[in-house]
Amino acid sequence: MTGRTHDLAAATLLFAVVLSQPLRPIALSTAAIALLANQIGGIAPDIDQPTAPFWRNLPVGKLFGKVTQAVLGGHRFLSHSLLGFAIFGFAVKTLLAFLGPILGQVDTGLVWWAFMIGMFSHLVMDSFTREGVPWLLPVPYKFGFPPVKRFRVVTGKKFESLIIFPGLIAINAFIFSSNYEKIITFTHAYIR
Repeated sequence: MTGRTHDLAAATLLFAVVLSQPLRPIALSTAAIALLANQIGGIAPDIDQPTAPFWRNLPVGKLFGKVTQAVLGGHRFLSHSLLGFAIFGFAVKTLLAFLGPILGQVDTGLVWWAFMIGMFSHLVMDSFTREGVPWLLPVPYKFGFPPVKRFRVVTGKKFESLIIFPGLIAINAFIFSSNYEKIITFTHAYIR
């Protein structure tokens, strides 16, 4: 999937999860940083690719991307597996524990969950592509849906841009319209 599809998928899953739970008071800083963490999580598995959006936005990103690609075993290897998911989760939790005192009233637990939801959405979305995802690494098999590769999505082609991306927009419209009252009540009562 393309970066913009991963961004939208990460946000869609985050909104679906958040709005399926009872909403509780949250600091605006927590909401903003959690949304940012979700978007970073949505593209994090692609740090194994030097041409990924994450690296393009850094001055010497291409160099770091090449090093990271070699360390992670290439594109769609370690960072696209449940093992990589656990490693990233541990690394982000450790980073947030270190940054906790600096972040003040930010709920780092919610920020961590937002990151993990974004990363999970990336793995799920890539499971729909021809290449699939090595979910059970070190087992070297890439899983995909549907099981027959020729019925899967080719990254960046018409099916993704004309069906999947608009489909995610429609899902967001449904999520927000069916939770409108809950969202309005929450924003007026709880965001401080």
